Amino acid sequence: MGVVLARKGVALVYGGGRTGLMGTVADAALAAGGDVIGVIPEELATHELKHDGLTQLHVVQSMHERKAKMAELADGFIALPGGLGTFEELCEILTWAQLGIHSKPCAVLNTAGYYDPLLALLDHAVEERFVRADDRVLLMDANDPDVLFEKLAAYVPSTRTRWVGLVEN
Repeated sequence: MGVVLARKGVALVYGGGRTGLMGTVADAALAAGGDVIGVIPEELATHELKHDGLTQLHVVQSMHERKAKMAELADGFIALPGGLGTFEELCEILTWAQLGIHSKPCAVLNTAGYYDPLLALLDHAVEERFVRADDRVLLMDANDPDVLFEKLAAYVPSTRTRWVGLVEN
């Protein structure tokens, strides 16, 4: 993913850490000549978890401020396979899209079917009428980064009136 981002001239905006999958993605993007922007809470930065080789690093006070800053800086959102933090951030950014707080594309890179259960749950929620079909389409997916970028590039925000109203993003 990091190499694909760099090749396409798309900056990576992420949580600013040097460890885990996202640290590896950041390293790959940097090695391929890409720009990488990190946003990390001060408490995590002081525990030597911050990535020191980034194009830019924003140190913020809280996780809430981190998510708001990443949302401000990003033109779209892609979740890679991850844990509870990834799930929480993905659900929040989808909720913001549903409410009309932003009109940016949201997607998951469904590596090896990792997100199949989540996608099935969302489809089930539509069937049970807990999620509207036109909200379900807010989350795109593909198992190949290049295919996912094609979907993101073709994204057209909904013209449906959202609860909060679309903002200019």
